[in-house]
Amino acid sequence: MIQSVAFIGLGAMGYRMAAHLTKHFSTVLVWNRNFEKAEKHAAEYGTQAVTLNEAVQADIIFSCLPTSQDVELLMTELELKPGSVWVDCTSGVPASAKTLAAQLKLKNVDFLDAPVSGQTVGAENGTLTVMVGGDAAAFDKALPAMQTFGKLIKYVGESGAGFAVKAVNNMLMAVNLCSVAEGFTTLKAHGVNLNEALDCINASSGKSMVTETVLPQRILNRSFPLTFALPLLAKDTGIALDLIRDAKLSAPVIALTQSLIQAASDLSEKDSDFSTAVKMYESWSKITIE
Repeated sequence: MIQSVAFIGLGAMGYRMAAHLTKHFSTVLVWNRNFEKAEKHAAEYGTQAVTLNEAVQADIIFSCLPTSQDVELLMTELELKPGSVWVDCTSGVPASAKTLAAQLKLKNVDFLDAPVSGQTVGAENGTLTVMVGGDAAAFDKALPAMQTFGKLIKYVGESGAGFAVKAVNNMLMAVNLCSVAEGFTTLKAHGVNLNEALDCINASSGKSMVTETVLPQRILNRSFPLTFALPLLAKDTGIALDLIRDAKLSAPVIALTQSLIQAASDLSEKDSDFSTAVKMYESWSKITIE
């Protein structure tokens, strides 16, 4: 039985994910580098803002940080509770997951790489997709806690598998984003009504998540709300490309997409939403996708 749960990292996703835990567990501990945010969460949702060392005494420890390096640095010199499970929801590096899993196993602690997909709306509604790698028994132990914010939760393999699936998923989204930017720039250059064209495409074989949600809700209306930063997408596409290179595979479409997303990130303003990658294409063509 899970007696206590902790959540480390109350960013755009973590803040909303942690809120669901209090509906199912009486003891929910939260910690954030900006501790005022943890205190705000406690006041708003009934969690307990605690020190980092207190947080890692929970039975199930969630983390949701920008990078695997952040997680590794955070774990330095922490005394974890034997028998606990650390569930890392960061979009991380598979090799890091394998290393951390091996290190924590020596302390009788299991590590699961469990990145999530569904953006902030999914975190808000508790409908995230969770892809989990690591020890199968640890997955079963942590599953009730993951179910508080996840709708589709899949055990995809050993340590690193969850991070690998998330990286490839985000890479596929990036491929769609780049192709949509190029396709709709072409349509506008030929005088096509983009909104009407979008309706046609979303009822045809060219549709994707990008055409169904990103294009109409972020790009065509020029809102570009910040929910997933472009530098984080560039990080994830880089992880996907590293996986391809590690396997000695050839993937020219993915390699080109990664270079385009990285270039867009380098050119963008700090913390721009991932959808702003289309602005690079607009700067090249002098055509605005609206």
